[in-house]
Amino acid sequence: MTSVEEQLSSGAEIVDTDLSERDLRAELAGELDHPRVFRRCDFTESDLSKAWLVGATFEGCRFDNATLVGAYLDGSTWKGGSAPKAQLKRADVTDATFEGVDLANTNWAGAMVAGTKFTGCRMIGIRFDDTRGLGCQFSRCNLMLATLSGISLRGQTLEGLRLDDAVLAGADLRDTMWIDSRLRGAELRAAELDGADLRGADLGEFPLQDAHRLAGAVISGNQAAVILGHLGIVVLS
Repeated sequence: MTSVEEQLSSGAEIVDTDLSERDLRAELAGELDHPRVFRRCDFTESDLSKAWLVGATFEGCRFDNATLVGAYLDGSTWKGGSAPKAQLKRADVTDATFEGVDLANTNWAGAMVAGTKFTGCRMIGIRFDDTRGLGCQFSRCNLMLATLSGISLRGQTLEGLRLDDAVLAGADLRDTMWIDSRLRGAELRAAELDGADLRGADLGEFPLQDAHRLAGAVISGNQAAVILGHLGIVVLS
């Protein structure tokens, strides 16, 4: 019977396998002529640093507290599963897609995220500052308390995003269109908002002293009324 280690080294499809608390760096170090496939596998607290996982498929897998520092994940596909507190620092996730994955409190510092797509993901408290690459996209994701300093989302349509209390300091949000999203309590210091249409975003009770941070953006009459309401000014339509 083929061992798990031999299956990993050969690139065979791995299904329903417990790979938790293992050092998998050696078995996943080599380049293959075909993408790896993992279904319902448990990588909890395992070390996959610099693993060669280009084009890999992960369906319903667990990566809780796993280490993926410097891993080669470009073109990979993630469906379902969880990876809370996983370390993806300096990983290459170019053109990877994440759908319905729990990524809460993950750390992506220094990761290459060009063309990376996140759909329907739970991303509360993630550290996404100092990432590299353009074209990263989020759709219907929960990004409460996330740190997204300096991120570029220029020209994108941002739908179904929850960014309550998120840090967007220095972010490039020019020409963005916001639909059914929330920015309550978000930090927008030094963010670029020229041409941004925020009428579809819930700004909450935006502090008047921070109103200058919305310079260049389009807001609705109702949003302006809330901001001016802090001065006791009533806006009538």
